[in-house]
Amino acid sequence: MKLELPRSSKNWISLIGATIAVTALFMIIFLFAITTFFSGQPIYLGLIIYMLLPGFLIFGLILIPVGMLITRKKITKHKNILPFIDLNLKRHRNAVAVFISGTALFFLLSAIGSYEAFHYTESVEFCGTLCHDVMKPEYDAYQHSSHARVACAECHIGTGADWFVKAKISGLHQVVAVMTNSFSRPIPTPIANLRPARETCEQCHWPQKFYATKHRQETHYLNDEENTEWDIILNMKLKTNNGEVDPDKGIHWHIDPDVKIEYITTDERKEQIPWVKYTNTSTGEERIYNSEEDPLELNDSLSYKINTMDCLDCHNRPAHSYKPPAFFINDAIKSGLIPVELPEIKSLSMQICGEEFTSTDSAMQYIEKTVKEFYESDYPEVFESDSLLIVKAIKGIQDKFKVNIFPEMNVRWDAYPNHIGHLEFDGCFRCHDDQHTSDDGQVISRDCNICHSVKAQGTPGNLEMASITGSIDFRHPGDVEEDEWKDTNCTECHTGLDP
Repeated sequence: MKLELPRSSKNWISLIGATIAVTALFMIIFLFAITTFFSGQPIYLGLIIYMLLPGFLIFGLILIPVGMLITRKKITKHKNILPFIDLNLKRHRNAVAVFISGTALFFLLSAIGSYEAFHYTESVEFCGTLCHDVMKPEYDAYQHSSHARVACAECHIGTGADWFVKAKISGLHQVVAVMTNSFSRPIPTPIANLRPARETCEQCHWPQKFYATKHRQETHYLNDEENTEWDIILNMKLKTNNGEVDPDKGIHWHIDPDVKIEYITTDERKEQIPWVKYTNTSTGEERIYNSEEDPLELNDSLSYKINTMDCLDCHNRPAHSYKPPAFFINDAIKSGLIPVELPEIKSLSMQICGEEFTSTDSAMQYIEKTVKEFYESDYPEVFESDSLLIVKAIKGIQDKFKVNIFPEMNVRWDAYPNHIGHLEFDGCFRCHDDQHTSDDGQVISRDCNICHSVKAQGTPGNLEMASITGSIDFRHPGDVEEDEWKDTNCTECHTGLDP
């Protein structure tokens, strides 16, 4: 049965539009079926299904009425006749039926497609692998973080339409930067317009669940010939005080419900904090601390933004932490990826990772070449008898290097300061330095025991132990004078390449 349609629909423009639309529609259905029934499809397939092909579909649909209008204008060139619909005419009834059924189908598919497109653009694969060269450092570090099973959007966007729209709009300039190859290397950390942590982090972590202490053991290997193991066991004081304002009661005192901490930073990376304000929200007590080394005058402080402290002021690299070699080499030796039996493997690994490379490939070649040459020249007997251990060490160093250092993007541990702790970056010591004083003479203390106490330290089998309820003084391993470390920040010696 021949389908009769208005004369104006019989033109090449409308025919081409219908062909494009139908072809795009069937390709969308076909590719959608593939992604539904087969796993492991490339991320670019989603880009084609939910973004590229719908554009062709809409373009084809637009061509159909455009062609009809142009044709009708030619038919009624010398007649003043407005477009009309006469349902008594079969071809008009057919056109209306096609339009209504086509529109219903289009809206149904648009609803499904929009839903799938939303989830596609919120997926970890979309965020991490679509712009692979740019996001490779962030994606690889994320895959090896404690938040590897938390979707990117849950932290970077959170719930609600307003932040979703803001994120997509702010992402447009990033798309342009990638397309024009004008993005920074490394890409800057987005610390200026982040959503408050209470709306993202505290959906899983909330102050009432920060318990009193957390047992933590760290294993380090010294830069000596034997790669001497040095263990330290700490009790981390985490608990919030639920109304108490004594900072000796725990690290998370800073975000206690009755405590408000505000600060001013004078640099983009938030490493310099000369001004801190403490407020007890239940009593109204206030105290302002100013740095003695670099104080802010009243007029100066008014010209800076006052920030309210939240989780991300310390936990600023929760899912994209690039570990310093001192840490990831320790981890590799502890897990057996790098054999501890190889003499000087710790110091050699640190020396290698401290080099700067132009590409990951050149780094991999340098690691293999340097390790082999070192043992061949300095330990020929090891080179001959333990060649398998050397091969294993090379692979271990390479594997850890590839998930922490990315030469193509100029990304390594010192590109992004991590404010947790105080070893490679000042972190806690940005404020807790014995230099921030108030008008009444109170000081923000740098006493380590505020946050943690040492329960045991030393080499395995020869640990110095504290009593069950007590603690012991920290003893610095290696060639360091007994109290020298007390008068300086850790960062004056620890650069990420030290034990």
